[in-house]
Amino acid sequence: MSTHGTLTAHALTVGYRIGRETRSVCANIDVVLAPGELVCLLGPNGAGKSTLMNTLAGALQPLAGTVLLDGVAIQSLSVRERAQRIAIVTTERLQATGLSGYALVALGRHPHTGWLGALTANDTARIEEALLMATASAFRDRQIGELSDGERQRLLLARALAQASSVLILDELTAFLDLPRRVETMHTLRRLAREAGRAVLLSTHDLDLALRSADRIWLLPRDGTLATGIPESLILNGTFAAAFAAEGVEFDINDGNFRVHQSGGRAISVRGPEPTRHWTEHALLRLGWKVTDGAELSITIDASQHWEVRSSEEAPVSVGVGLDALLTLLGRGSQ
Repeated sequence: MSTHGTLTAHALTVGYRIGRETRSVCANIDVVLAPGELVCLLGPNGAGKSTLMNTLAGALQPLAGTVLLDGVAIQSLSVRERAQRIAIVTTERLQATGLSGYALVALGRHPHTGWLGALTANDTARIEEALLMATASAFRDRQIGELSDGERQRLLLARALAQASSVLILDELTAFLDLPRRVETMHTLRRLAREAGRAVLLSTHDLDLALRSADRIWLLPRDGTLATGIPESLILNGTFAAAFAAEGVEFDINDGNFRVHQSGGRAISVRGPEPTRHWTEHALLRLGWKVTDGAELSITIDASQHWEVRSSEEAPVSVGVGLDALLTLLGRGSQ
């Protein structure tokens, strides 16, 4: 794999300057964004993800440390040079709503055109390819102001792809997309990284999809201590669960699911074949039950999806076929 497009941060501290004062949001960061990798940046709102991404892209001056692109300090590059080598999509709202979709995507070629901004045959080919990859061709002739947030996001991805840079930094790109488009976008980004050798950094709140798709995770909790690693290592060493526990979310290391922490719920255990057992537990957790082994109240499911509720103090109750009937019988676990 080529090293062209390697973004490196050394002893980096990022934050804001307000007059003579500075406010650090995360410090002592040493990371490498390498070609051929899709990296997902995860963390709660307010942790500093956008600030970190803007600093890595050269849009913000670091408070301390350095950011290097292929060994060259990013702040030493001109705006045009950075734009040729790094494409960034931020969370800022689009102001140019009078543009057509095609015109917006064509802006991605601006760093590569001459002073007059005339598009060559190569430029138009790049634009068409980007529209196809972002599944945004249907919006090419529509005005930006007429589009939904999700449609605009797909055009912003197309603009970044048209830029043909070696590094893509994408802040909450999938935020307004429906589930099929989020999955599709992740697949596109993985293909760009693997097949085109791009270095891709995506911040997202879609934790499940990030764990399934990312080559590496950068995990930034509110205390500003960045943890990095492959998703499986961060899960197995407890880093992932610890980062989100402070946000009131529990991560189950056994099944990879996130659950809102609930206290005071009644305990119940579930035995039976998959996937019926999994979705029975899913429904019980949603209603406030604590699903745990060895509880006095238990549910047994047979192969024909027949539920039986058993208590250590009472005779078993046969519920019959149908999860709705079981939930009606049990009610809410917090009661």
